Order: sequence, then C-alpha cells, then structure tokens
Amino acid sequence: MSNSATDHATTPQTLWAARGRHTGPSPEDLVRRTLRRHKESGDIDDFAEPPAPDDSELVVFEARWRAGGTVTVRARLTLVPPRGRLHGREWRLVAEAERPWDDAWPSPATLFWPDGGADEDDGSWDHHPTVAGLRFRQVNPLPEDDKEMRRRLRDAAREAWCVHVVVHEAMTPDERGRLPLAGLLPPGLRHRVVEHRAAPQQLRGVNWALKDLGVEVPRGGAVLLPPDPAPEAYDGREHSVRNVFLDGSEPTELVAALRHFTAMPRPLPRDAAEALADLREHWALLTLQEKLESERRLVAMYAEALEAMTKSRDLYKQAAEQALEALAAYRDVPAPALPQQRPDSRPATPFQQLTRTFERLRLTALGRPQAEQAMDGTAAGTAVGTAAGTVREDEDGTGAGGGTDERSS
Repeated sequence: MSNSATDHATTPQTLWAARGRHTGPSPEDLVRRTLRRHKESGDIDDFAEPPAPDDSELVVFEARWRAGGTVTVRARLTLVPPRGRLHGREWRLVAEAERPWDDAWPSPATLFWPDGGADEDDGSWDHHPTVAGLRFRQVNPLPEDDKEMRRRLRDAAREAWCVHVVVHEAMTPDERGRLPLAGLLPPGLRHRVVEHRAAPQQLRGVNWALKDLGVEVPRGGAVLLPPDPAPEAYDGREHSVRNVFLDGSEPTELVAALRHFTAMPRPLPRDAAEALADLREHWALLTLQEKLESERRLVAMYAEALEAMTKSRDLYKQAAEQALEALAAYRDVPAPALPQQRPDSRPATPFQQLTRTFERLRLTALGRPQAEQAMDGTAAGTAVGTAAGTVREDEDGTGAGGGTDERSS
C-alpha cells in the first residue's frame, strides 16, 4: 500500500463526500421522489437535474439547503453507468458548505436517498462501491477464513472515500450489542463509516490480517484503517480505541477518534477531486442573486475581451501604416547594382582532374618538338646572318686588311 500523498490534493474541511452502490431498479426515480419529498417538507430549498456533460450516460442531481438554518450547502449526486462485475449502479455524492463541516448537520445521503422511516427504503442504496457484501448502515462480520479476511480488509483500505473501522467483540454481545454502531454516530459520520466486526475468537486472525496495514486492534476495542494513500501525520496508535462497549451506549472514544481522523489533512482521492471540480465548475442550480452575479461576471468578461480586441485592432492598424511607409521609402531608393559573379569555386571532381592532367600531358608532348625546331631555326639564322654580314663588310672594303693596303699604296 502506498503511503505517499504527494500527487493528491488535500481534502477541504468544507467537503462532505460519500460513495456507494445502488443495487435496486430505477435509482433515478428513487432520487427524484426523495428530493421532491424533502423540498415539500422544507428540508431543502431546491433541487434540479442538469444535463450530463458531453452527452455521457451519467445522471446528475443537484440540491441546495441551509444547514443549521444559516449555512448554505450545495450538493451534487452522480449516478455512474454499470461497470465491472458488481451488480447495481455506483453513486458519488459531494456536498460543500460555506464553512467547515459540522458532524451535527444532517447527512447529505439522507436528502438524496430514503433513510429509515420512508417506505421506499429497502436498503438497496447503502452498498459499498467496490467490495461486495459490505454495507454502510449494517454490521459487516469478517470472514472466518484468515486469507479471505486479509483480502477483504486490504481491498477495503484502498477505498479512501469512507472510513473503515474494525471492532473486536471481547465477548458475544447481547441483542443491543449486535446492532450497528452507525446508528450511534453523529449524522455527519453515519454514512461515511463502514463497520467490520470480528468475533471473540478472531482476534489473532484479524491482527494477522492487519499486519500489512501497520495497525492492530486491541482486545475488545477498535481501530481505524489507514486509507491509501495515508495522511502524512497518520499514526495507528492515535486512531485505535482500547474499549468499545457493545451495550447500546454511545461509543464516545470511537467518535472522538473518528472526528480526529476526519479533521486531519487527508489526501483527496482522484475521483473525489473530479467530483468536487464538477460541483464547483458546472453548478446549475443558481439563485436569482447568483444568476445576477453570473451575468455581471459575463458582462465584465465580454468588456475585457472587447477592450483587448480594440487594442489589437489599433496595434494592427499602426503596424500596417508603418509597413506602407517602409514600402514607399523602399520604392524611392534606386535599385543597387548586381554584384559581379565570381568564378565557380567549386572543387573539381576526380574525373575532371584526371581529364585536365591528360590534357596537359598532350599539350606538353605536342609542344616539345616545335620548341626544338624553333630553337634550331634560330641558331641557323643567326649563323647565316653573321656570315652575310661579313661578306657585306668585305665588299664594301671596310674590312681590316683591305683598308690598310689601300692607304699604303
């Protein structure tokens, strides 16, 4: 069992929550008749049956009354479609008051379901939602088999909507002691407590079954099972009672332990948090004053939205004007000259490099003979020119030897 409550919100002190299962036919009609009867008697101010959200198969009822004559209470009961192997329809009931809940106030369950004196109360609505065979308003004897007992208590402890109490009979009680303790509890606790009763000879077996939960029931006493997840400040010794007298008298110590348990900060079950959110966000049973306040909030919201749209329009207009001015200024500026294109600087491929290499080799092979011929022609021309110059000098008599002879003669 998990003892961490990090991911769970804390249960508000203004909240009363219960969860059960109705095993009879037409639970919707039974709730309608009960609410109508309480409205006629003045127990509730009004009730309604708003449409279920998202066209689901849920059936929702809302009721409003004033606890203690002054404290407004809003309650919402939801009937869940049948699911699983358990017979009947699950119901979830959350009620929120304007101030912390008082256990002396009437139980919200008795304003939606018939209780006791009504002819329609056949006991079909007070079954435990997840564990078969458990009832809220009756004594639930523990199984004789130790393993079955352990399984039942473990499964019951996982249900955090209600409080589970294990009571051990020190001796076989009389007729008054065999009555359920729920009838002796305050109205605000009556339909949130499940009583498990252990026979005198089951003390060792029940404590063996409770070993995994970390608690122990005293002989002739009682203990409150820790929910899953358990409160951080939960201590099994603070929530155990040494003596519970099964003689029809009020169990004072047990009531004190229950009140201490329900008053401490406890993790709110996830489905209970969803039910509370539906109560707060989708509440439809409004008074005239609440409708007026709701309309005023809508008007204020629409005014804020209109103001935001006006500001957005002005900003858009300003941005459009700036864009047009920038476009006009851009058109007056001459177009800049295009930059000169640079040669392709991409690296040559290996094939291109090989082609260029063969081309250089070919040009080199073709150019070498021509260069040699050019060199030979230049040398020959130089020699011929030199000889011709010598002959011309001799013919003109400008040679060294000819000039000397003429001057001598």
